[in-house]
Amino acid sequence: MKNGISILVADDEQLLRDLLVKILSKEGYQVETAVDGEEALEKLRQNRYSLLISDIKMPRLNGFELLKQVKQTYPEMGVIMMTAYGDSFSVKDSLLLGADEYITKPFKSFEIHLIVERAYWRLLSSQKGITAE
Repeated sequence: MKNGISILVADDEQLLRDLLVKILSKEGYQVETAVDGEEALEKLRQNRYSLLISDIKMPRLNGFELLKQVKQTYPEMGVIMMTAYGDSFSVKDSLLLGADEYITKPFKSFEIHLIVERAYWRLLSSQKGITAE
């Protein structure tokens, strides 16, 4: 099932992009990367992804702006926001703008795995009209 899940990771830090590709690919996800929000939007125009994992602070187009555009254009896509600044304003703003999940850097590999799984299942259940009881 994970083989059909494609994830786009947008972050300006090469090491973090590489780390996420390694962690998520090992779990069986198809992963591509973008260096910032502008490149992420370009890739979204060309390909279909199940989930977007985006940093908040990026050059050219920050994560909040990317999130707004993604939710307008691709409302069915799940979005996970990352921040090194775990302040409650960034988290709250992300969720208010439509993010499905968030994670604070640095994180452990099992944490990103759990958050991706949770975001994907939430997205899947909302598309099928399944509700949690």
